[in-house]
Amino acid sequence: MSGELDLEKLMATMSAELHEGVFVFATVKNGQMPTGVAPRMMFQENEGTTLILLKSEAEAAGLSFEFPSRMITLNVHSSLEAVGFIARIATELAAAGMGVNPVSAFYHDYLFIPDGRQDEAMTLLKAMAASR
Repeated sequence: MSGELDLEKLMATMSAELHEGVFVFATVKNGQMPTGVAPRMMFQENEGTTLILLKSEAEAAGLSFEFPSRMITLNVHSSLEAVGFIARIATELAAAGMGVNPVSAFYHDYLFIPDGRQDEAMTLLKAMAASR
């Protein structure tokens, strides 16, 4: 197993990185990937394939989309079995009235924050790490 399991270590050692661009969530029929898009994430659901991609790519491909958001990487290698890491972060963001769509990958966790609230989210994340 790789990655950190200890919640307090995860919180104390994480840093947050805000990425350029506005990301959106779209869906396409399974196997119907438009040309010219490079999704950050694809997840196949029964109803279709969910894409997280740049808003500019979705617009250029003529895709309908929702949730214009900014992507934040949590730069700490959390274990996929870590308990409570995303829950603690989501709870703090919720207390500030901010929704979040988290995505966990092998090495890092990613937060998709409503566009326009990224500075507030970054401040909260830095404060969470500094308070440990």
